[in-house]
Amino acid sequence: MTEPIIVGDEGTNETVQPTVQLDAFNYFPTPVYKVNNPSFLNDVRLLMKSMVDEIKKTRKMHPLFPLYQTDNMVGNPAAKPLLDYIGATSWNILQSQGYNMDGVSVYFHEAWGQEHYKHSLHEEHVHGGGSQLVGFYFLDTPKDSSRLVVHDPRPAKRILNLPERDMSQVTIGSTAINFEANPGDLYILPSWVPHSFGRHGAKNPLRFIHFTVGVSYQAPTIDVDTGLPPEPTSDAEVV
Repeated sequence: MTEPIIVGDEGTNETVQPTVQLDAFNYFPTPVYKVNNPSFLNDVRLLMKSMVDEIKKTRKMHPLFPLYQTDNMVGNPAAKPLLDYIGATSWNILQSQGYNMDGVSVYFHEAWGQEHYKHSLHEEHVHGGGSQLVGFYFLDTPKDSSRLVVHDPRPAKRILNLPERDMSQVTIGSTAINFEANPGDLYILPSWVPHSFGRHGAKNPLRFIHFTVGVSYQAPTIDVDTGLPPEPTSDAEVV
């Protein structure tokens, strides 16, 4: 929360009553959603381990990029309960944001595991290719893990930003927010939001599932009697 702004406060030449408060309206927000659900941890950890173990058979860890990244998990039966949960949550998020989701389903572009070792990081980036949402499901987060960092998506504001009074506080002047994740944490944000991970400082690896979600507009079925498409409903299929 920002401090109340008094119109004509000390230091100005305005002559107004000091009790008059300036109204502030904040539009075009940058949402970040989080929920903790550890019920998928055991199965997804086993899947992650099996996929990384296969990678280790044929590839050594790169000295400058100390991480392993799995192939796409979409379609893997062991990942289906987690992805079903994320898919339903993603559809609800888009609906809650005011988008018309009638007749619209969500699907996964990709879902892959990342295992980061000490000094690894993930540079600031966004996801294109038609994705609407991106997110992370955290499996293992040892002490001194990398933190998820969400960056201000407005480049003009970041260029013109004044020095912050206290960078440890979240304010309108902040240009990045970091999150300390725990096992079972699910974070979802719009795909246009730049995000990154700071350097991993722990000896044990940080493990999470990274995913991108798109939407599909279903072609309406034509009524053979009227020649018209059916009336839209809100019972959209969630993949």
